[in-house]
Amino acid sequence: MVKKKTVNLSTYLSEIAIHGIQEKKGHDIVRLDLRELNSSVSDYFIVCNADSSTQVKAIADSVEDEIYKQTKTNPWHKEGQENAEWIILDYFDIVVHIFKTEKREFFGIEDLWGDAETTTYKSA
Repeated sequence: MVKKKTVNLSTYLSEIAIHGIQEKKGHDIVRLDLRELNSSVSDYFIVCNADSSTQVKAIADSVEDEIYKQTKTNPWHKEGQENAEWIILDYFDIVVHIFKTEKREFFGIEDLWGDAETTTYKSA
């Protein structure tokens, strides 16, 4: 008998988002697991950066496309497409933050959630 591994929806969504980021060569991909934090607003934050506004937009489009292909789900809310220095894709259970490199360093979002369990991923 084969034992199936069950994955909850937020973990599955985070894995799809990470794949979408990797498809467009996002840098320094980090998943912050917020599920054990009392003040968390979501299960996961996915954070990455890119060197140009064009790449930031391409990564955001890739994440949206990949999640939609797999789940038929659109983001509940999204911000930042105009300037493409920091795009946020909010899917309730996961929030994807895509920064231009210098903006990520400036805002230090990982430091704000320093108690979260952190997993890093390689670019594809």
